[in-house]
Amino acid sequence: MHNILLIEDEHGMAEGIKDALELHGFKVKHASSAEIGEKFLETENFDLVLLDVMLPGRDGYEMCRLIRAKGFNLPVVMLTARSEEVDKVVGLEIGADDYITKPFSVRELIARIRAMLRRTSNIKETPNVFSFGHVKIDFCARKVFCNNEPVYLTGTEFDILKLLIDDRPNVISRDKILNEIWGYTFFPDSRIVDTHVLNIRKKLECDPKSPEYIKTHHGIGYRFTG
Repeated sequence: MHNILLIEDEHGMAEGIKDALELHGFKVKHASSAEIGEKFLETENFDLVLLDVMLPGRDGYEMCRLIRAKGFNLPVVMLTARSEEVDKVVGLEIGADDYITKPFSVRELIARIRAMLRRTSNIKETPNVFSFGHVKIDFCARKVFCNNEPVYLTGTEFDILKLLIDDRPNVISRDKILNEIWGYTFFPDSRIVDTHVLNIRKKLECDPKSPEYIKTHHGIGYRFTG
């Protein structure tokens, strides 16, 4: 049984989500604030975090940053009533793996959660080290180094990078990345892929605006050239 931490301050919304998830076989711990959620994370093991953006006190963005700063590598799915693209991009840039905009159906929420858990539980570890330029990747340990210094990639960023490297030198479409990494092809906006690739470039490329290794093929997808 997967253990999910739900951080949501709206009582009615939280109860509805909790009931729906438990009906589908998940174990759910509810926190009404980021501060309470932080305490739960430090004392219990969770497989995924559902994190509302609009929280009292520390908001969802701050909480997501804290989760990543403390080294928690579990998937974070943000719940937001904001539909503007910039808000979604901010969430992905600070370490969220996915987002879902309110109002959403139970069917969509369950599909997103199952896809994310399936991806993180079925990752095929490659027991070797791969290097390109100033970057070294230990696939077995899931660690990345630039100039021998550790670089933190979120779980989703790491999996996208691995997918690009494994399929080199082929061009991988955004749809394929969505399907392979998130487990579904009906996502309404492939911008989520572009944002994660941009984050990888910022962390690994010498010049993210003119990348040497992760190339864009406009209208199609991406290709790794290392």
